[in-house]
Amino acid sequence: MDILYILGGLAGLVIGGDLLVRGAVTLARGFGISPLIIGLTLVGFGTSTPELVTSLQAALAGSPGIAVGNIVGSNIGNILLILGLAALIAPVAVAPEALRRDGVVMLAATLGFVAVALSGGIGRGVGAGFVGALVAYLLATVLIERRRQSAAAAMYAHEAEIVPEQSPGTARAALLLLGGLIATLVGARFLVMGAIELAARLGMSEAVIGLTIVAIGTSMPELVTSVIAARKGHGDVAFGNIVGSNIFNILGILGVTALVHPLDVPPSIAALDIWVMLGATVAMLVLARTGWRVGRREGAAMVLAYLAYMAVLLAAV
Repeated sequence: MDILYILGGLAGLVIGGDLLVRGAVTLARGFGISPLIIGLTLVGFGTSTPELVTSLQAALAGSPGIAVGNIVGSNIGNILLILGLAALIAPVAVAPEALRRDGVVMLAATLGFVAVALSGGIGRGVGAGFVGALVAYLLATVLIERRRQSAAAAMYAHEAEIVPEQSPGTARAALLLLGGLIATLVGARFLVMGAIELAARLGMSEAVIGLTIVAIGTSMPELVTSVIAARKGHGDVAFGNIVGSNIFNILGILGVTALVHPLDVPPSIAALDIWVMLGATVAMLVLARTGWRVGRREGAAMVLAYLAYMAVLLAAV
């Protein structure tokens, strides 16, 4: 039953996240919202919804290992696994302007996460600060990109184009949005229930479950978006999707979760996994700066590094 709960939960998250994005983007297009804002906010928030709902439910269920592990594991998986796979499909181009601004924000958010994780707990004050920083970042980005047509603005517009066109109609879009929300909520509930029970049954820590099964499952929308972007030749979108998702995960998801329910950071995550996340972040930025692209060799190295990390986690069980 634990496995069935997890599989059912993952299916609900994948389907729900897809419906949420399609419904929100269709509504936005119907109201004439620009592709820049759709790509920057709705696509980014939509693909991160599974992580948000799952971490919230885990925190409320008294399982901080799953809540925090989900965020850390998702960020590691986004860089090493998802960007690596996208680069294997086709070399990923990097927009210099986007890297200089958004890459710096991602690194700053990651360093902030590491700092508060080492303190042992993430309270409501930190959560409010993270959410405030995310709002400031989004407002600044929209204002800057509206004033000039830059490569970064084109990348955000391409993110909106990746979402398939739906039949127009406010009612249809609202139904997609509602259906996606319900599927995501139910899927997260089943996933958290199954993960908690599986950890207890196998004698594994909830942190390891959160870093592996839960993190990989909630990252499926990012994986789908990045692979589609790579296959369509929009490597910059794949890269921007990863950077944006990691920023949302820390500032938005961790921030909102801590606001609702303060979190204790498991010692095992503070000892190893936050450093893997920081190392992967720095490596990604260095590789992206070298020639403004992430090639197939780098992609292969990223995927191998992720498999090695998974092996270390599971060997320690």
